[in-house]
Amino acid sequence: MDFARFPIISILEDMLEVPEEHSEKTRNNPSRAYMRDQKAMAATPADVVEHPDAYAFVVDMPGIKGDEIKVHVENDNVLVVSGERKRENKENEGVKYVRMERRMGKFMRKFQLPENADLEKISAACNDGVLKVNVGKLPPPEPKKPKTIQVQVA
Repeated sequence: MDFARFPIISILEDMLEVPEEHSEKTRNNPSRAYMRDQKAMAATPADVVEHPDAYAFVVDMPGIKGDEIKVHVENDNVLVVSGERKRENKENEGVKYVRMERRMGKFMRKFQLPENADLEKISAACNDGVLKVNVGKLPPPEPKKPKTIQVQVA
């Protein structure tokens, strides 16, 4: 019997973090890593603000310390903000969660940077659970002056 076609098996594999090698051949679904990244991106709210001299990326990161957040640029035009929020280990006898609503686990957001983004002028600061990444703008290119050609009379 092929258990891979039952969705509950896939969910249990995800929860138990079963290696994908054994089930990759039987399922034609996106990989778990891809789905985990998609969920992490969808659950991380952000605002992008354009100022005259810079872009500001504002991302909510409640309960996460600044040193647990990674900010980097990949492929020279994609700003990546990532990290992980871990659940506190409370292993006291008789203590159990009645409700768990706060999101735990990895988070990530990717932003396509505009062509005029200055990759040398990127700064990030986290204050009160809000990460603000500033990306400076390159100055606009100088307009080309028209070249005048002298017409000679023959």
